[in-house]
Amino acid sequence: MSAPPPEAPASPAVEIDGLVMRYGEKVAVDGLSLTVDRASITAVLGPNGAGKTTTLETAEGYRSPHRGTVRVLDLDPIRDRRALLPRIGVMLQGGGAWSGVRADEMLRHVARLHAHPLDLDALSDRLGLADCGRTPYRRLSGGQQQRLGLAMAVVGRPEIVFVDEPTAGMDPAARRTTWELLAELRDAGVTVVLTTHYMEEAERLADRIHIIDHGRLIASGTPLELTRGGHAATIRLVVTTPFPADAPESLRRSLGDRVEVTLLDAVSIVVTGPADASSLAVVSRWCEDNDVLPESLTLGQRTLEDVFLELTGRELAT
Repeated sequence: MSAPPPEAPASPAVEIDGLVMRYGEKVAVDGLSLTVDRASITAVLGPNGAGKTTTLETAEGYRSPHRGTVRVLDLDPIRDRRALLPRIGVMLQGGGAWSGVRADEMLRHVARLHAHPLDLDALSDRLGLADCGRTPYRRLSGGQQQRLGLAMAVVGRPEIVFVDEPTAGMDPAARRTTWELLAELRDAGVTVVLTTHYMEEAERLADRIHIIDHGRLIASGTPLELTRGGHAATIRLVVTTPFPADAPESLRRSLGDRVEVTLLDAVSIVVTGPADASSLAVVSRWCEDNDVLPESLTLGQRTLEDVFLELTGRELAT
C-alpha cells in the first residue's frame, strides 16, 4: 500500500508581488514584493512616507493596485471583497468610530455585523474598556481609543487582522496587555500584520519583520536574523559633541578591515564585526587621540533600531 501524498504547504496569508502604487506623479510603492506566513505576527516597518500604510491599505482592499498583484487568504482584496471581508479584521490608526458614539455601543454595533462574535464582556474586560463603555468616543483618551479600535478589529474572530500602531498612546500596563492578546491570537492560528513606531514592540512581538523605504523592501528576517547580521558583536559609541567628518573612516583604520563602522547620527557610531574587550580599548584610545569625549561606550548586540538606522538613515518618527 502506497503512502499518502504529503500535504501541500499552506499558502501565505498575504502575498504581494510587484506592487506599484502612485499618487499622481509620486510613486508611493515601487515594485514591492513580500509575503506573510499564516499564524504569525509580521511587523512592517518604515520611516514616514515609506509606503507601508499604502501597502497595507491595498491588502485590506481599500485601494486597487496600479500594477502587480495582491492576494490575502488566497483571495483578491478587490475582486473577492465580499468573500474576504468576513475573514479579516482591520484596526485603523484613526480609530474608525463615530465621534459621539459611546464605546460599548460602537463595539456592540461592530459585533452585530459578524456571525459569531467574541463575548463582548470578556473582550471589554481584557482590554480595559469596561470602565469607559458609556463614554463618548471623542472623550476617550488616546490609549482608550486604541483599545476600542483593537477590540473592533478582533471581535469578529478574523483569520487575519491588520493593526496600525496598536499601542500608540497606551500606558505600559495596557501595552503589555495588548502584546499578550496579539500573541494569543497568533497562537490560536490568527495571522497578525502590524505597523508600529515602537522598536521594542516589533522586536518582542514579531516572528518576521519587513523593512520598507521609498516604496521598496530593503530587508526581511526574524528579529534575530536582522540584529545579528552574521556578526559576532557590536560596539556602540555615543559622544557629547558631533564627530569629525572623517571619524568613521579614521576609526575603521584603527580597528582593522574586519569591522564595519556606521555613523548613525551626528553623535552615534556603531562598530559591527568581531568585537571584544581589546576592541573597546582601541575605540577608547581613538577617542583620546582624536579629542573625542565619550558619553557611553558599550559592547553588545545590535538593536533593531541600530539596524533600521543603518538601512534607512532615518529614525522611526512617532
